[in-house]
Amino acid sequence: MKNSDNSSSSLDSRFNQTLKNVQGLLKGRSIPGKILLTRRTDPPEDPNLHERTPSFGRSFSENDAGTSDQMDTSMGSEARSTSKLNSNSTTTKLKPSYSNIEIASKDVQKSPMGLELQILQELQKRLRELAWSGVPPYMRPTIWRLLLGYAPPNSDRREGVLRRKRLEYLDCVAQFYDIPDTERSDDEVNMLRQISVDCPRTVPDVTFFQQEQVQKSLERILYTWAIRHPASGYVQGINDLATPFLVVFLSEYLEGDIDNWSISDLPADKISDIEADCYWCLSKLLDGMQDHYTFAQPGIQRLVFKLKELVRRIDEPVSRHMEEQGLEFLQFAFRWFNCLLIREIPFHLVTRLWDTYLAEGDALPDFLVYIYTSFLLTVRITVTSFALTLYTVTCLNFSIAAIIFFPLAMPVLCE
Repeated sequence: MKNSDNSSSSLDSRFNQTLKNVQGLLKGRSIPGKILLTRRTDPPEDPNLHERTPSFGRSFSENDAGTSDQMDTSMGSEARSTSKLNSNSTTTKLKPSYSNIEIASKDVQKSPMGLELQILQELQKRLRELAWSGVPPYMRPTIWRLLLGYAPPNSDRREGVLRRKRLEYLDCVAQFYDIPDTERSDDEVNMLRQISVDCPRTVPDVTFFQQEQVQKSLERILYTWAIRHPASGYVQGINDLATPFLVVFLSEYLEGDIDNWSISDLPADKISDIEADCYWCLSKLLDGMQDHYTFAQPGIQRLVFKLKELVRRIDEPVSRHMEEQGLEFLQFAFRWFNCLLIREIPFHLVTRLWDTYLAEGDALPDFLVYIYTSFLLTVRITVTSFALTLYTVTCLNFSIAAIIFFPLAMPVLCE
């Protein structure tokens, strides 16, 4: 019973710290880079066993495995050596020899490939911690490619890998997009038509996205992605998710305010490279949220349920009030999860928020629940302050009310 209480207390402490950090993020504060929601493997039942057993877990996303052939090879050789060691151990003893495993682990770490893998893991972990608190704009394109596992951490291989992936994207566009409608199925024609309708609606309050060439780039990226991911195809909302990548990778070539950008100022090969980077980074992002965009979008529905339960746990009066008013979380939170808040906040703040999104890696879906819970609580505090101010006004004469009310209410109204 005592262990259960300690576990519950630890969970509450971790939750409270995470909520505090998220609230600071929403208010624009500079907070320490700390990944509080990174998934961890469950500890073994025997605590003494945990102390003796070495950890072979990775601290970064599984998607990162595709970025470095050397990393894949080293991990494969590590796994083979470990399995061989275990098979030899079981022939002589019924229980595994943990001392032998420790020796094997040290041998792997001493080998050049094992040492390189260990260094890359530590660098990736440190990069995520630093990026969580925000990335300088001039470094953002490179950091995002690394966080998503699109560009390999080995700088000597990076240029070659990017060149190959960009050529692969061009081949896909030529194969799937640059063909007449007579060669498409009816479903593909309808999907392309829907994408062409949604692209002009994407971020309508930013004039840059109203440029015809920008909309054509979005159309190529989205259609190519949908064709290569038939399990989900194109779903409304994915068009919003491509926009931060497009802006960040364009910032390597265009300077100044985004409203003054013109994509026509760039040569065709640069535009093609930017599109390819957007396509592959979008693919990496959605790889961790596949069930958010499959039929009936079960992943989003599951997260909306978690959000509802979390709000009920933290602020029961708000939860009860929403139930009494017949307001379902699915009615407003579905778009939050579907578009990752892109439609809810000013677009110039999106890239900063996405620094933290991408730093969370595989834990992003769970982290979104905390973000949106904090979002709701922040709105609740604002509304409560406004209501108290109105009550003060009704209790005072007009001249005094004017002095008290307007300085307090204007920041709330401006938000």
